[in-house]
Amino acid sequence: MLWHKAWLETRWRFIIPMIIMVCSTVAGVLSWPTVKQLVPLASGMTQPGYLGQQIQEAAQLSKTYPGHIFNSLWSQNLREMAALFAALLGTGGLLAQTSGGGALFTLSLPASRNEIVGVRAAMGLAELFVMVFGSALLIPVFSPAVGESYGIVDAVAHATFLFLGALSVFSLAFLLSTMFMDVWRPLLVTLFVAIAVGCAELLVKPVARVGIFSAMSGNVFFTAGAVPWVGLLISVAVSAIMLWLAVRNIAARDF
Repeated sequence: MLWHKAWLETRWRFIIPMIIMVCSTVAGVLSWPTVKQLVPLASGMTQPGYLGQQIQEAAQLSKTYPGHIFNSLWSQNLREMAALFAALLGTGGLLAQTSGGGALFTLSLPASRNEIVGVRAAMGLAELFVMVFGSALLIPVFSPAVGESYGIVDAVAHATFLFLGALSVFSLAFLLSTMFMDVWRPLLVTLFVAIAVGCAELLVKPVARVGIFSAMSGNVFFTAGAVPWVGLLISVAVSAIMLWLAVRNIAARDF
């Protein structure tokens, strides 16, 4: 009953983002022939400043098919969408149902508050897992359509980085949803924090080396074959603390 209820509450927040991520992934793969033709033009551009540097770096990466996939998907589209949709899946829950009486119905079910919160969190994480890994595995599936190949191991590794990094975004939204009685404030605060962290990683190099978003993109894995352990461990540890606090908040709340 709890699992079915959790699915009904979150299904559209899963299905629609899943379709978007799938379409974005397939589009990223199929854009390779066009990108391959444009790379020589971009390499010849001499735009000064930060923008020119970014163009040159993107052009250098996109000279190869794995570089194109990393540049367009892992470090951009899929990373950003995984964070956004993780925040969306983390919102809602008991407090958001209070005004309509749904919270009292849920609490009347033969289950403890810990079980109710745990099932809701597990459903959201399961949907996030399917969303990330399902999209990632489409890369090796569709790569032959553009005359290329992409390793399943690489796809699974990058998907793991995305999921573990997005775990912290989900957990923050989930925690805030046990503090606010609407969906929008947890979502907006989570996105604000995510943007602030992303900007800090972009501007401060020492932060970038151990940052969550850097770990999500798998930059060191792509360039050196190394696992971004520090960023991933920080994300998992912070997520565990926030999920524990969420459970405590609901357990202590007077409905």
